[in-house]
Amino acid sequence: MSGGKFNINKLFLFRKKRAGAKNIQRTGAKNFRRVGTKNFRMTNEGSSLENRKESPYILRRRNSLFKTERSMPPVSQGEFPFEAQIIAEDLNIPWAMDISKDGRIYFTERPGTLRMIQNGKLYPEPIMTFREPFTSQGEGGLLGIALDPDFLQNHFIYVMHTYLEDNQTYNRVIRLIEQDNRAFIDQVLIDRIPGSLVHNGGRIKIGPDGKLYISTGDAGNTSLPQNLSSTAGKILRIELDGSIPEDNPFPGSPVYSYGLRNPQGMAWDPANNVMYASDHGSEARDEINIIIPGGNYGWPLVIGDEKSNELTVQQPLFNTGNATWAPSGIAYLNQGPWENRLLVATLRGQQLVSIPLSENGTEALSIEPWLQGEYGRLRDVIQANDGSIYLSTSNRDGRGGVPRPEDDRIIRLIPKS
Repeated sequence: MSGGKFNINKLFLFRKKRAGAKNIQRTGAKNFRRVGTKNFRMTNEGSSLENRKESPYILRRRNSLFKTERSMPPVSQGEFPFEAQIIAEDLNIPWAMDISKDGRIYFTERPGTLRMIQNGKLYPEPIMTFREPFTSQGEGGLLGIALDPDFLQNHFIYVMHTYLEDNQTYNRVIRLIEQDNRAFIDQVLIDRIPGSLVHNGGRIKIGPDGKLYISTGDAGNTSLPQNLSSTAGKILRIELDGSIPEDNPFPGSPVYSYGLRNPQGMAWDPANNVMYASDHGSEARDEINIIIPGGNYGWPLVIGDEKSNELTVQQPLFNTGNATWAPSGIAYLNQGPWENRLLVATLRGQQLVSIPLSENGTEALSIEPWLQGEYGRLRDVIQANDGSIYLSTSNRDGRGGVPRPEDDRIIRLIPKS
């Protein structure tokens, strides 16, 4: 942490005075409303497209920073200890995966279908196809997925998706019920999360504490991540029924941490009680962060390893410096040849990054890039109970990948004996 205590309320009042009617209104613990949108900065998951306009936050940032850039951990390489097996192909932008205790793989496709792999074979029909108000434009669509810990008994599936309401774009998390390989909507858990063509975040995970964690992007609006009344640019934490946990850092609010740009990966080292999240940088400097309750991760005021005299922020585990990974899904491995490592699926980087961690999980010891360019853009990575690893590609998403005839795919990495 760095810098003195920063009065964030003064900053909110400053923005409110400038913004007038285009303000953020909180309308209940489970329902946050954004009135009006303003795209200050817009980038597409590792592309060079920019539509930039300075916000008060960016202008203030320039006058309060000093740089203490650290290099990434050293790059190391050994023998790849896995064999690769393609288990599904010809998919339409698979975005997130989760595995049931009986081995079924459920995954989302961003254009709006929920699908399943059983006994190593893709089930021929979607489990569910989403309809209006669902929308899939730009980086929005059907995003994260998490299976309930008691899925085999209650058949609950949690998903995050983009939707339209009154010509505004939002994201929401809903609970589905699966019956006989079909699913239907049971309950909306949290809605009106600001959305856009870019920076929707979108990852959802159930943590070791049994709470549902939700990563949200800044929706192309840099004034939102530092605003605690907005659910954009945050990691949110709610109960599985949508209520607000009593021990959340901000009473009555789903906000768990803030100051994030476009976080698309979350994972835990449960033995050390360490939570990790990946976040896209604006101009390289992608981040892997250790998430703490109430932590501020700086965006857009502090980037990478910068420090501020006015704002106390959490420093990343590391950032990528001048390299752009566009990190998406991440997984912590608790067994196998890569035990006690963090895996990062990268989009623009087109590689799987393996990161050996210190014994307490708070230091990255080295960086190992694998599968460079072999499968193209990688969107998600998860570990199965048997120690195998599953990857999904994202070459048909229109963000710079070159689709191959068999794309998109889900790949299984099996530990070599």
